[in-house]
Formats: sequence, structure tokens, C-alpha cells
Amino acid sequence: MELVPTPDNPVPDGAEILAVKTRDGLSLRTARWAPAGGEVRGTVLLLQGRAEFIEKYFETIGDLLARDLAVVTFDWRGQGGSDREVPDPRRGHVRRFSDYALDLEAVVEQVMTPSGPRPWFVLAHSMGAAIALDLARRDALPVERLVALAPMIRLSMIRAERWPPMVAQALWALGLGKQYIPGGGATSIATKPFAGNRLTGDPVRYARNATSAAAVGPGAIGDPTVGWLHAAFRFMARFTETRAPLEIRLPTLVVAAGNDPVCSTPAIERFAARLKAGHALVLRGARHEILMESDPIRRQFWAAFDAFIPGTPDRSFAPPDTPTPAEAATG
Repeated sequence: MELVPTPDNPVPDGAEILAVKTRDGLSLRTARWAPAGGEVRGTVLLLQGRAEFIEKYFETIGDLLARDLAVVTFDWRGQGGSDREVPDPRRGHVRRFSDYALDLEAVVEQVMTPSGPRPWFVLAHSMGAAIALDLARRDALPVERLVALAPMIRLSMIRAERWPPMVAQALWALGLGKQYIPGGGATSIATKPFAGNRLTGDPVRYARNATSAAAVGPGAIGDPTVGWLHAAFRFMARFTETRAPLEIRLPTLVVAAGNDPVCSTPAIERFAARLKAGHALVLRGARHEILMESDPIRRQFWAAFDAFIPGTPDRSFAPPDTPTPAEAATG
């Protein structure tokens, strides 16, 4: 396992790459960094969205290290440099979203626990942010604070809410779960033309990520499978439960993108407004990938992050019998 630099996207100094084994036998590409000198203010566990890879976050990792924060990150199963559950490495597949909790559990136990200076924080994007919110609801995210960017609690690109989940379920029931979604293919969204893209308004960062996606090859996966989409709809339904936001006791900062064509900003705002220990911020003009946006938008994000992290430790959110992420996801 290795990290793949490009001329405009070098690996931050001090990277240590590890292969972490999950409880169900998959190998995850994992990396960690420590700040160069000075006092470490804690460790940030950086969680990606769907179809992303570690290299895409080199700039963000550098920003965190400059804040004297250690960083741990990894590729979810089925993407980046981690193991796949289907033969085609470009096919974004997972059987069920609770399997992602096995990934998080393995990284916490094998990397964060032995070598992550406390306090611990999570910075998560899109799918990773939704997974983190769901685990926080179950008291199974063992960190002090969570920053959730454009969490995938509802898709804005799907306008007819009722039919897509039904179609996905029907195709899954027909045994097509490992096939690409209808019309889908192996091309990474990161390599498609900038014009009309859903991810960022910054052409320079978009081009950088496209070059990086080409360099990592199959690590930059294509469209999801029917099985992934079916599992995603079932997972997102959890966030429609009335008590879902009220059960999150972890101090949380939710940051939504004001011009997000991927995840529903109104749904995110409604959810965040009901968090007991949460705050919400909407960045006007931002598309889905806030950390990949233009400098003015990123400066707004980092100002909010710096006001929230590290913050005052809250010891009340994790009782002594806190379940592991995997136990909570299946409980």
C-alpha cells in the first residue's frame, strides 16, 4: 500500500501508511500524520465521502497539521486503496451500510487507540458525515466533537422521493445488486468535465483532483452499484425518524453547502436545527465538496472549525458501556 502524489498534490510530510484489517477480513488503506514539532492539540479522524480516496485530502491534511492536530484517515471498503467486495475494482459496492462501521471500528482500535493523542475529533464529509452522525446517535463515536460537512441524509439530485428506492429494491431483489446502477459506469466523477460539475466551483482544485484520480487509477471508483444505492436509501431513512437528531448528544457542528446539487441542504438544516448539542452553518455559494471549494468559502469553513475545535472537552456523551461502532450499527 502506498500514497500516490502528483506534481500539484504532494504527500504531506511524515505520512505513515498502514494496512488495517477489519473484523470481517478486509484490508483498509490507512494513513496517519503527526504535526512537526510543538504540542499536539489532539487527533482528527478524517472520514471521506463515497468514491473518494486519501490523496484527495492532502491539502486538508496539511491544514489540520498546521493547526497542531494529528490526523488519521483511511479509505472505506470498496474505494481508494482498500479491499473490494466485487471483482471490478471500479464498481462502488457495499452490501449494507452497517459494514462501514466495521471499517471505523478497526481504525479506532488499531490506529487511534494505540497512537492517536487525545482529545479525538471527527471531520467527515457527505457519506462519512452521515455514518458519523448515525453512530453518534448510538453513542458509538468515541470522540469529543464532530464536524459534519454536507452529510448524506437525503439526496437532492433525486427529485421523485418515492420511486427510486422502490426501483433500487426491485433490482436488488432480482439479484442485480452487484451491477452498476442503470446508466452507470466505471468513470470516476472526479475526472468528468468541470463545466456543470456538482462538486466545486474552484477550477484549480477540481483539476488537481482530476489529475490525482487519474493517478490512483482504480482507486477512483465509478458509479455505485444497485446494492450500494439500495443500502443507502435504507440507511438515509434513519434520519427521517423524529427522534434521530434529539438522540445525538455529541457536540456537533454541521456545515451545509448553500448550492449543493448532491445532498439536500434544506433537509440538513431541518435535521441540524433539532440537535441538542449541535450548531448549523450554511456556506452560501458552496457546492457539495466544501473542503475542495474556492479560498473564500474555505476560509469561512476554517474559521468555523477553529471556533469549534478543540473546544471544551465534554465527558458526558460516552457512558462506560459504550458499544463499538459495529455493535451499534447492527444493534
